[in-house]
Amino acid sequence: MSQHPDSDSSSDSFSEGEAFDVRKVTTNRLKEMKTAGVPIAALTAYDYTMAQLVDAAGVDVILVGDSVSTVMQGLETTVTVTMEHMLYHTTLVRRGVERALVVADLPFMSYQVSADEALRNAGRMVKEAGAEAVKLEGGRVVADTVRRIVDIGIPVMGHLGLTPQSIHKFGTYQVRARDEEEADELRRDAQRLEEAGVFSIVLEKVPAALAAEVTKSVSVPVIGIGAGGGCDGQILVSHDMLGICTRFNPRFVRVYANLAKDMQAAFEHYARDVRASEFPSVDESY
Repeated sequence: MSQHPDSDSSSDSFSEGEAFDVRKVTTNRLKEMKTAGVPIAALTAYDYTMAQLVDAAGVDVILVGDSVSTVMQGLETTVTVTMEHMLYHTTLVRRGVERALVVADLPFMSYQVSADEALRNAGRMVKEAGAEAVKLEGGRVVADTVRRIVDIGIPVMGHLGLTPQSIHKFGTYQVRARDEEEADELRRDAQRLEEAGVFSIVLEKVPAALAAEVTKSVSVPVIGIGAGGGCDGQILVSHDMLGICTRFNPRFVRVYANLAKDMQAAFEHYARDVRASEFPSVDESY
């Protein structure tokens, strides 16, 4: 956006080890961070209020994930999320963000049917919802689609390893690419996505050694989730790391707060005060 001009001058380059840069994050900025060895911090958000908080904290990338289905809609998988759902939530998030790069998931069956349909849906995500990039899952099978989306000017983030939209194919959320055949396929897919023009790749639930190898093998930033510390950055679902969603507790999630407990206690306290006629007080009345 115009209020956050991006400069390619040498004075704007990152210094190694720099923790936080106040300038607007762009796809080019992320590449600079990889080159300079500055880890990329990414989190999800699904609404205006959360997006404001995440952005103000200095997070570099905000993903409007199709995980909205499990976090906000109470569903078991991501496959039922629609384009209209993602457009709505992306619009809310975009309103709350000034610095972070806003990336929106293209939901299941919004890009798999044809490249033309993928182009239309990616265009809607940018034009109608304000996303600055889109993310889609898969390697070889989506490479041509990625190339076409990138060619019309829309940045694409890839996603390999555990791809939740394919959960019914996998039948499990266990770690992917443990065997050498699948690991080789992941290596090839990362190269294909890079060649197709992605600006970044998410690696989800793959062995740390493999993730580190892939990160070094491609020129684009690699963002890990359950993929060890050898990636260029990390992403978590905000509601998981805040301890709001408690039914999902994988080993790769570090819980930084216990908001579910605190929130429930606050709600109970409020209800007690209302029932005891202790709220509102005279000072809280007009």
